[in-house]
Amino acid sequence: MKLARYILLIVLTSLMIVGILWAREKGRDEVCNDIVVQVLNDDSTHFVTPQSVIEELDRKHIIVKGKPVWQINVEDIEKALGESQYIESVECMFENGGCLRIKVAQIVPVMRVFDGDQSYYVNKDGKRMTAVSRIHANVPIVKGHFSSKFTPLRLMPLINYVEQDSALKALVTMYFMRDSNNIFIVPSIQGHVVNMGNCDDVKGKFRKLQLFYNKVMPVKGWTYYDTISVKWKHQVVATRRDKTVEVQQEYNPEDDEQADNVETMRVSATSKAPVNKMVKESKASRQAKALDEASKPAKP
Repeated sequence: MKLARYILLIVLTSLMIVGILWAREKGRDEVCNDIVVQVLNDDSTHFVTPQSVIEELDRKHIIVKGKPVWQINVEDIEKALGESQYIESVECMFENGGCLRIKVAQIVPVMRVFDGDQSYYVNKDGKRMTAVSRIHANVPIVKGHFSSKFTPLRLMPLINYVEQDSALKALVTMYFMRDSNNIFIVPSIQGHVVNMGNCDDVKGKFRKLQLFYNKVMPVKGWTYYDTISVKWKHQVVATRRDKTVEVQQEYNPEDDEQADNVETMRVSATSKAPVNKMVKESKASRQAKALDEASKPAKP
């Protein structure tokens, strides 16, 4: 009985070795006769298509069709395609019949940056992708100049907070970064911009802005100010084109229950421009001028 088992084991082992050698020999003769490209996240913006992947291989002079499978290094293909600014990840494998399957995940942008005459998209890892006119992704718009020390990802706490709140998402039309301590949002409400300072305590700053919108704006008018700053703790500082107005609001939830006290605002006598001119301007013009004024350094 034991002898029969040993004989059976030797026979099975021999068959397995023969099968491996046969498969290896056949594999050496097998050639790549087809390439199938699968874009894993093609439900988003089409930065990458199967045809564009094939064209990328041709551009890099990588020839696989007609070559023996054993001569093709899939790791080299993955590395070459992974260098594309439009691709986040690549996986290559051979299937039965000599078919090379390439699975790619295209970049998923989280914002579009306008920096001077340049425009590019940025993904969650900070990878940049040049914007092209034929493709448009519906992502937050950011304007400003960034560096290796202050990258666009530094704005993500602010952007993420806005994107997760439907009301704020409808309010904010774009972001403007003058420097690391002067980050502005341009609201859909015409006539002013909001200086958020940096991206710390975003929740508290939007709460102060809401208090200001609820208490002061209905009294003074929605076109009264060109800049509303919530960058300082426990106060809101608002500036209009012809006068400077400071409104101090204690950061206290009980403020919602207190009566409006607009008389506590301190008004200076300096004048910059007549109010009637501002009212006649178009919405786009007002926002553009407000953003331009806000970006200028404050006078001592």
